[in-house]
Amino acid sequence: MTTVLSPIWKTEKNLNLTETLNSLEAECRNCKPITPLECMNKCRVYKIKNELLHLWETMDNPNYLKELFNVLKNGTRLNILQAIMNNRRSVSELQHELKKTGHKHSQDNIKREYLRPLMQAGLATVAREQYCTTAFGGRVAEHLGCFPDFADKLAARSQCYEETLLQSLLPGSKTFEEITAVIPSKAISRTLKRLRSAHLVKTPKERGYIFFFKSKRDSSKDTMTAPERRIYDAVTYKGIPAGKLSKETGMCLRRTYKYLRRLKGKKLVFARRINKDYGLTSKGVKLALVMQNLQQIVEATWNSSRRIMQESRFVTQGGSRWDPLKPQQGYSK
Repeated sequence: MTTVLSPIWKTEKNLNLTETLNSLEAECRNCKPITPLECMNKCRVYKIKNELLHLWETMDNPNYLKELFNVLKNGTRLNILQAIMNNRRSVSELQHELKKTGHKHSQDNIKREYLRPLMQAGLATVAREQYCTTAFGGRVAEHLGCFPDFADKLAARSQCYEETLLQSLLPGSKTFEEITAVIPSKAISRTLKRLRSAHLVKTPKERGYIFFFKSKRDSSKDTMTAPERRIYDAVTYKGIPAGKLSKETGMCLRRTYKYLRRLKGKKLVFARRINKDYGLTSKGVKLALVMQNLQQIVEATWNSSRRIMQESRFVTQGGSRWDPLKPQQGYSK
């Protein structure tokens, strides 16, 4: 039978995790449980602090964000995360839920390939053979619910170059040279190819790097042949690549370059190298925002877990173990 939960992460929906924790502690100070056991079983502050302590151990890893993205880039794991967000479910119940979506997995496979990575990332937990999201996992599941295609757009088990590049392009377009400062140059072409095929990144329609422009020189002072005049009239002050110029004038590319050289010699036309830039499509912007917000959730959770860890160490150095019930005024007699 499925048990409906009242998730900790929904306690104060409009507050960040730190503010939520402060709110719960204020509530805890006014609480007077009869026994410590009752407090440990029912106290939301006790549960969230213990969870944050465990998350500190998980998140205190420089590669954690990359590992988290790789865990989430799996449709079945995201389905499971959504299924256990509000309800505790056993493996057999999850197996039944997955069958509804056309996925047949053994219970051992569900545990090994899907639940275990979610638990290792601090997104899920188990009690009495029933699985549910952690407070952190609930926030992540709720956030990813607004972008169900998250797992299908990015390569699984990657170095997360795509995710890094998408977020770096969010403020604006970048040239190839500028992208080399974001991800390794040897991975740029492959990364851009994946993002273009997923319709997340776009490039300008003009593929030429060299553009030709009209100069300010008065053309009436020079004599031009008919082909030169045709090329000159087709060149714009905004610039045009030779390939497009060839199509507009009906000349082959070799003749186009021939007359462009003559016009350059008369200082009527000049060439300039224009670096191609890469920007996000509308889908790319949406996905980049999802990842940016997800990263903010991770940072807020990490900061809160660090705070709890520092409090724990402070109390431990004073000669006593950390007591999550410390904010209380005491048990009622």
